[in-house]
Amino acid sequence: MTSIVRNQWYVAAYGREIGRDLFSRTICGESILFWRTEDGAVTAMSDRCVHRRFPLSQAPSHLVGDTVVCGYHGFTYGSDGKCVAVPGQTRVPRTARLRSYPIVEQDSFVWVFIGDPTLAESTRIPRAPWLDLDGWTAVSGMEPLAARASLLVDNLLDLSHETYLHGGYIGTPEVAETPITTEVDEDAGVVYVSRRMADAACPPFYAKSTGITGRITRWQDIEYTPPCLYKLHSRIAPAGVLPNEDGTDPDAFHVEVVYAITPETEHSTHDFWAVARDFALDDQGVSDFLAENNRTVVLQDVAALDVLERVIATEPDGYQELSINIDTGGLAARRMLTNLAAGVTTDSVSR
Repeated sequence: MTSIVRNQWYVAAYGREIGRDLFSRTICGESILFWRTEDGAVTAMSDRCVHRRFPLSQAPSHLVGDTVVCGYHGFTYGSDGKCVAVPGQTRVPRTARLRSYPIVEQDSFVWVFIGDPTLAESTRIPRAPWLDLDGWTAVSGMEPLAARASLLVDNLLDLSHETYLHGGYIGTPEVAETPITTEVDEDAGVVYVSRRMADAACPPFYAKSTGITGRITRWQDIEYTPPCLYKLHSRIAPAGVLPNEDGTDPDAFHVEVVYAITPETEHSTHDFWAVARDFALDDQGVSDFLAENNRTVVLQDVAALDVLERVIATEPDGYQELSINIDTGGLAARRMLTNLAAGVTTDSVSR
């Protein structure tokens, strides 16, 4: 059975990646062509000409107004994927139509619906508003992962690995030493994992971006919506500094770390990452530091998970692994993903 969950929205790209150039990306095993119409709307269709399957993203294919012309034999398609011109004849075959995909631009992401398009309107798109919100500044990127998406989910739901894999960047001993709490909202389809450190060392990632010296209070509150969106709500403050009773928190620094986990194939993944902050909003030096350091952290994960994918590929059937307390969030996520892949879902929620 496939591990890819269908009838879901996935992040296909950042909005900035798609313009008037033909752009292709494989999402859940499907090669999709993206481009913007002259009025700025994103369109998405199969990246294969119906005639001889030439990729429409491949030169000399090109745009003419709001049509794309195949660079092999000249078949021409409108923004809805319907063929509007065929070389050498006036009649366009009725079946000359590319598959088109529902698209939504939201929170700096371009989301594409993979599966039955009639289900798109009633299927929830999770939000990450800090990536495009006044009062916040974000940096972002994407790294290709030569490993299945579920390995990245496991990695992100268990942040104890920060202590060992990301020492010198975001990892300190307290991350691995502090117990977690896990909650699962079955109706909403969300896994929550929380780790709150009352007195922890301040890792360079936060010391250099916030200016805090000395020990800190560090909160890591994870919110994962299978199959596609992971959010880490991070709170950093001097040790002993807590939010006010009314919920305001003026003396803390808040960082929202967002991952969009999009399968490319069964064994490769698009690892979209973003870091939004509510401090030093106009400080380009802080932005450059967070972008460089978070990309380094992501690449450390990528290197480890690429190795893990190769190891798993050589294992015999039925190989057993050990799980412990820190794995409760990841195990809950695995169960949800398995149910979604099998078509067992909670009621859809409208956008």
